[in-house]
Amino acid sequence: MDDKRDLLILGGGLVGMTLALAAARKGLSSHVVDRADPADLTAEGFDGRASAISTASWNLFTNIGLAPALEPHGCRIESIAVSDQLKPGRIDFQPATYEGSLGRMFANRTLRLALFEAAAAEPLIAWHAKTEVAARERGEHAVSATLADGRTLRAALMVGAEGRMSPTREEAGVKVAKWQYGHRAIIAGLEHAKPHGGVAWEIFYPAGPFALLPMRDGDDGSHRSALVWTVDEKDAAGTLKLSDRAFLAEVEKRMGDLFGEIRRVGPRSSFPLGFHHTARVADRRLALVGDAAHGIHPIAGQGLNLGLRDVGALVEVLIEGMRLGLDPGDAQLLARYERWRGLDAFMVALATDGLTRLFGIPGRTASAVRRFGMAGVQRVPAPKHWFMDEARGVSGDVPELMRA
Repeated sequence: MDDKRDLLILGGGLVGMTLALAAARKGLSSHVVDRADPADLTAEGFDGRASAISTASWNLFTNIGLAPALEPHGCRIESIAVSDQLKPGRIDFQPATYEGSLGRMFANRTLRLALFEAAAAEPLIAWHAKTEVAARERGEHAVSATLADGRTLRAALMVGAEGRMSPTREEAGVKVAKWQYGHRAIIAGLEHAKPHGGVAWEIFYPAGPFALLPMRDGDDGSHRSALVWTVDEKDAAGTLKLSDRAFLAEVEKRMGDLFGEIRRVGPRSSFPLGFHHTARVADRRLALVGDAAHGIHPIAGQGLNLGLRDVGALVEVLIEGMRLGLDPGDAQLLARYERWRGLDAFMVALATDGLTRLFGIPGRTASAVRRFGMAGVQRVPAPKHWFMDEARGVSGDVPELMRA
């Protein structure tokens, strides 16, 4: 039987599966192909990473019906503190100025569990897990993927959502600007004596940012935060090999007494930090989303949110086109998606890259200049509003699915 669907989504991670669910809520069917085993991706300890979900991204999860499953497991970000080495002159983004919280923190495992459970129950999603793609074809009227077991899946539009090393993007010949920062992000969970109060801390040191992100308290009442510590590539292996006691001593040196005694550190992991951005996010019957299109420094926690914004825009473009009788792979629709997402994603990528370089300039003079500028932003409401609207994802042309 020919099971041709609207979308052929190659990559079933956080962005790819969110796209499939958002499309399904609007009546679009999809094949989702992913090489990974869902049981591995949702196993305890597989991935200690956590993600900051912006206001706009939370609206997306709410509008596609995921909020009830996620809400009990998230931690609201009530305020954000930005500091240069914990010296005077920081910026405090207070919640009273904005509607609701400034976002929510979730363990990536929690997001995957909710997405996978919803996808498994959605008849418009044909989920092909633990599956390798042997060949891809993009014709004039349809696209297809031949799987390693010989099956062929067909659709109107192919979507590359496999992440930074997207084979779909490479096979399409899409040019990519990219570079490495020479840094690694070390990820770990912390348990500490004092409550975090919902404050997300971004502390900048010359070697890179040191982020403390609020997580939901444990069932035993323990106070928890997620650590994202950027270190020089040459120091990463040694830092990961430190004993828990030595590692905690280094962490406490950088965070002072913000959370009191650090009582426990969870398993540590790391990943290299780099930048990449594609010359275009659409081609003939092909759209790129998430890290397949753009990879940025985690300095502002916008990586996943940028990909979810791709999801909202692509679904809106496709639905409006189909109301006019256009095929999901129509060149006019993909051109609109390109115009909408290409520049916006590029500007966010440039901003995060610029911040990384600005706060990486060593020396007392550079630190003093940064703190002077931050103190100025702290005193003037207008730039604070602008920065927070950007962080919350509510500035510019926001997709309908990402509005309250």
